[in-house]
Order: sequence, then C-alpha cells, then structure tokens
Amino acid sequence: MKIIKLHTSDESLIKKALQHDGKSEFALYNRYSGRMLSVCRNYISDLHYAEDVMVQGFTKVFENLGKFRNEGSFEGWIRKIMVREAIDFLRSRRQLHFSDIEEAETFTIQSEEADYDTEILQMMIDNLPNGYKTVLVMFAVEGYNHKEISEMLGISESTSKSQLFKARRMLQEQLSTKNNKEHGIQ
Repeated sequence: MKIIKLHTSDESLIKKALQHDGKSEFALYNRYSGRMLSVCRNYISDLHYAEDVMVQGFTKVFENLGKFRNEGSFEGWIRKIMVREAIDFLRSRRQLHFSDIEEAETFTIQSEEADYDTEILQMMIDNLPNGYKTVLVMFAVEGYNHKEISEMLGISESTSKSQLFKARRMLQEQLSTKNNKEHGIQ
C-alpha cells in the first residue's frame, strides 16, 4: 500500500525550490498567491496591476529564497516582499504623495453598523489618495508601526501619523455619507 502525502510542508518545498524544482516553486506559488494578491490589492486599486505586482513579487521571492532564514513565518517574509513591491510600483507611477501636518490627533472611526460589506469597505479605501491609503494599510492591516512605515516610505514619522489621521478622517466622512444616504438624511 502506498501512502500519499496530502500536505507538503513549506520547509520541504523551500528546500526543493532552492534547487530550482519547478513543481515546488509552483506549489509555493499556489499556496500563497491568493493571499499575496490580496496584499497587493490593498495598495493597488486596479486588479490587473495588483496581479502584475504580485507576479513580480514572486519573482523576487524565488530569486531571494536563499535569504530566507526561517526566522519567522515564510508567509510573513513573502508579505514584506509584496508590500515593498506594491510601494515601489506606486512610486514608479508617481502615485504616492504625502502632505505633512505638525501633529496628528488621535482619531477613531465610529460607525453605526458593525459590519460593512468588504467590497464596500475596499471601495472606500480605494477612494483614498494613495499616500493616505498606503499608510492606512501598512498600519491597520499589515501592522507596521510609524517608525517602520517612515523608514519604508522615506517619510518622517509625523508624516506617517498625519497620513493615517487624514485617511481615518476621510473614511469616517465616507461612512457618514453612506449612513446618511441609507437613512434618507441629506
């Protein structure tokens, strides 16, 4: 009787991929591409461009696979590459603009409805200027702190904080407008 492996570990796939085994590279790509497309899509509104960035990101993953040191999760390592690729893409298209304010206040988004449709939320986030959107996603979704964001984007920590503040304020305005329309308030 032959035993069939149902799940191959990342570690064994990485070892084979380091030897340029195409099947292992394809297996890793299939395992993570959906999640990584989502990461790219958080930064890049156009799905086609997000897919292109993801593919470019996976090219870098496989080119740099020997640099992965098993210090943390493999998915986290790939995620960082995807975030950097998305930011580089936005920079190359000159779509990242940051405005600075002296000090950002704390701002929390308040909403009457606890759960919005993810497509509506994504559309609202897509409506943000790219600078606001990038900092918001890096902070709220990816979990980077303002120091890390400032280093990755080449901006000051206060600019990172102000972009987050402005993004949250703009989202709150969009949520208020949506709620008012739904309740017939002009």
